[in-house]
Amino acid sequence: MQDEVIDLIPRKVDLMNKDNIVLIDIRTDIEFKQTGIIKNSHKLTFFDIYGNYDLDNWMKKFEELVTNKNQTFILICAHANRTRTVGNYLISLGYKNCAHLHGGIAQWIDERRETVFN
Repeated sequence: MQDEVIDLIPRKVDLMNKDNIVLIDIRTDIEFKQTGIIKNSHKLTFFDIYGNYDLDNWMKKFEELVTNKNQTFILICAHANRTRTVGNYLISLGYKNCAHLHGGIAQWIDERRETVFN
């Protein structure tokens, strides 16, 4: 059983994205507007700008994207702090293939990888 979130470097996430892996960006709308998102990412804000969250509502939307606990998915945030917290929670619920973008969108942009605004 997976006991912690898997760190994936941007190059690996880029390759997996080509294989239709579910990418879930948990940042806020303000952050999406500042940097854009990785192409094919689903915007699913977890923490609002005040650090509050609605777990039941978020899980309902998450379960529409990740339909079983064996499905591989990648979480994305600004610097990989929020995704580690959320990912570890999902692992505690039995999700077995939980990864996140190492260094977050900041590392992605540092490597001059493409983002889209939508």
